[in-house]
Amino acid sequence: MLQRLRHAEIMRRVRLSGATSVRDLASQLGVSPSTIRRDLEVLDRDGTLRRVRGGALAGVDADAERPFAAVAAVDEQDKEAVAERAAQLVGDGDVILLDIGTTTMRLARRLRGRRVTVVTSSLAVVDVLRADPEVELLVLGGMVRRPYHSLVGVLTEAALSQVVADRVFLGASGVRPDGQLVDTTLAEVPLKRAMIAAAEQVVLLVDRHKFPGTGALRVCGPDDIDVIVTNAGADEATLRTCAAAGAEVLLT
Repeated sequence: MLQRLRHAEIMRRVRLSGATSVRDLASQLGVSPSTIRRDLEVLDRDGTLRRVRGGALAGVDADAERPFAAVAAVDEQDKEAVAERAAQLVGDGDVILLDIGTTTMRLARRLRGRRVTVVTSSLAVVDVLRADPEVELLVLGGMVRRPYHSLVGVLTEAALSQVVADRVFLGASGVRPDGQLVDTTLAEVPLKRAMIAAAEQVVLLVDRHKFPGTGALRVCGPDDIDVIVTNAGADEATLRTCAAAGAEVLLT
């Protein structure tokens, strides 16, 4: 099993059980205990799970109790402005990846009637675009994460490994002062990383309130982001750090 798929399966098993042992993981995945220990060390450094003696514990999913509709109603005007600016980056014929989130859902609304291909793990995006005859809509498989209208898990990651996109529109819980992109949700972090790997250009959609935002799980560094679309009023020092790492900053 490839390391990427093994990590996803480890996280799935830890998330479902809350805790698991090195011995059990090695037996279930058909690899040596030393391989599992190395995997757990990597995942612990990334903040994806907690490494403990003899095994691992699940991290906290801070979004588990936050319904999608409640999140969508927060900072609506800022999110709408970010989505409108992001839509201008999409060209006819583009293949784009849309991450989960309330801002990417708003972007999807602005793609109705456009001759584009949209690949997504967001059921909210699917709801917006499924009846549109102009948009070619590809839905990534996986386990339904009901509170946030998304598909997650090893099947989603496996599907992403087959995708080559012109750009991904990525969401996040926050951007740290050092430019690190962070998230609160254990199940979504590996998918965001896989989307970054699948796209030629990475566009981060974050309203001004996400500077610094929240999140204990690292998604990527500022050098992995090509474009940031946010609102005027976002923390200027953080934006300068991201720009110094190579990101183009577009303000609404």
